[in-house]
Amino acid sequence: MKIRRYGHIHQLTFYAPVLPINVQLFEHDLGLVLIDTALKRNATDILSYIAELDKPLLAILLTHAHEDHVGGVDIIKAEHPLAELFISRRDARLLSGDRSLDEGEQRKIRGSLPTLRSTPDTLLEPGERLFGLRVLDAAGHTPGSVAYYDEKNRVLFAGDAFQSQGGAAVAGDVRPLFPLPGLATWNKAVAVESAERLVDLSPLLTFVGHGAPLKGTHRLYLALKRAERKRARKFI
Repeated sequence: MKIRRYGHIHQLTFYAPVLPINVQLFEHDLGLVLIDTALKRNATDILSYIAELDKPLLAILLTHAHEDHVGGVDIIKAEHPLAELFISRRDARLLSGDRSLDEGEQRKIRGSLPTLRSTPDTLLEPGERLFGLRVLDAAGHTPGSVAYYDEKNRVLFAGDAFQSQGGAAVAGDVRPLFPLPGLATWNKAVAVESAERLVDLSPLLTFVGHGAPLKGTHRLYLALKRAERKRARKFI
């Protein structure tokens, strides 16, 4: 496990540098908030680091339901039963093994989706605020993907709406050096629409599920333009 600190935010990275999986842990006034949980086998290391910080774990915020983001939930919740578990209302169905599609969702859901024993405490809708963060619609990688935005500090927790490993990219834009997020994306067109909204926020720092954080908007913008060009070519 590799740890890097960005002020009050701790990024924990597993399997760097080739197949990095990130989780973020940030210090809130009352304790710690964990964003995503990596794989089940990573939960012990996450718990050890939380113990080192010697602060209560207040919540687990999930960006989406893929295994490399939710795999550690059950083990972490067992150790911290008072930590509240949050996920979007749409992706909560995926946690229960329900892959059925809503009306208008015409593409099949991709990626590994484990069934958890833990039940979410709160089902999120875009626009809600919690722990100083605003919940944002980031659908595309999964139907219910969300991002979390610290408006005060202009810090974005994007999950897999973007990646930086293998080159900055929007979800669904397959990068040969790290193709997994692209291959596991549910709807590329929806992912581009979500990315446009996130770039418009002009974050100063963007944490992603795979790869180093992205500073400023330049690389986000280039990734968006690349994805838009690829989408446009398909319609020519």
